[in-house]
Amino acid sequence: MAADEPLVLGIETSCDETGVGIVRGTTLLADAVASSVDTHARFGGVVPEIASRAHLEAMVPTIERALKEAGVSARDLDGIAVTSGPGLAGALLVGVSAAKAYAYALNKPLYGVNHLASHICVDQLEHGPLPEPTMALLVSGGHSSLLLAPDITADVRPLGATIDDAAGEAFDKIARVLDLGFPGGPVIDRLAREGDPKAIAFPRGLTGPRDAPYDFSFSGLKTSVARWIEAKRAAGEEVPVRDVAASFQEAVVDVLTRKAVRACKDEGVDHLMIGGGVAANSRLRALAQERCERAGIRLRVPRPKLCTDNGAMVAALGAEMVARNRRPSDLELSADSSLPVTEPHVPGAQHGHGHSHDHDHVHEISKDNLYS
Repeated sequence: MAADEPLVLGIETSCDETGVGIVRGTTLLADAVASSVDTHARFGGVVPEIASRAHLEAMVPTIERALKEAGVSARDLDGIAVTSGPGLAGALLVGVSAAKAYAYALNKPLYGVNHLASHICVDQLEHGPLPEPTMALLVSGGHSSLLLAPDITADVRPLGATIDDAAGEAFDKIARVLDLGFPGGPVIDRLAREGDPKAIAFPRGLTGPRDAPYDFSFSGLKTSVARWIEAKRAAGEEVPVRDVAASFQEAVVDVLTRKAVRACKDEGVDHLMIGGGVAANSRLRALAQERCERAGIRLRVPRPKLCTDNGAMVAALGAEMVARNRRPSDLELSADSSLPVTEPHVPGAQHGHGHSHDHDHVHEISKDNLYS
């Protein structure tokens, strides 16, 4: 870790995690997270309004905790990065507003970055600089995508994506059918270890010869599992929860890894990076490793804590933006709930200049009072 590497704070609020990370170059200094998942659990899913309120309450304490953990002052920062999309509009707005306020008050450059590109870039904190191009399989509650990134700061190309339910969404819905609570991924992963993945032959969506080779579909699988469970219950039979969990999970990870390895072969890329919350799944990691080794592909997967939403991934991409001299966003940066992955970085309005301060409704005295 060199002292001249960019020191960047990242803010992530795309869903129900308030994440604040601080990195210097590719070295992680702090990763503070405040989660509202327990609040959402009673509703069986994330409630956008509750998530936004939780972000608002957690933001300043989480930033202060990250700065303390990193042992740096906010004035030492070389930039502030924030997820500007995609995600829940209200939740994103809280993070973007906070980042703009800190950037203005501290006179630091602001970088609005893409949530999906951040999930790829976080691997730099674990395994060093990303190869170029990078092949990435991103799997989470909202996304299942295969992406080719020749330049993570400027050139990310979608090869395939889910056409209906994302993998993580399917895990949550099946967990709900099985009365396992929310979120569903961790509990299904745990139960599946005690079940038989070959007990039930659940379908593999979009794996036929005429199907899109890199797209994903888990809606049919979800329906098939739900109907199988309903039929058991209607017949008065006990549902073998562990076998259902194992067989369902196997169907998901079989399709994910099969398509990812195929994409690597077709594109001539000798490595695969897997990110997103579902990348914490133990069976996905094991099967991906097995298939990659067989195909001569190097697998890169961050540790589970860095796979789920966090501020470290945003800071990692922000630091890369600074290192590559990408143009900062201006203070007109807005949240974009449907920001395409082809835009890893949002410079803002063309007439703006990074951290221009022509906003006379914010009093100059606020800068002096925020930090001593």
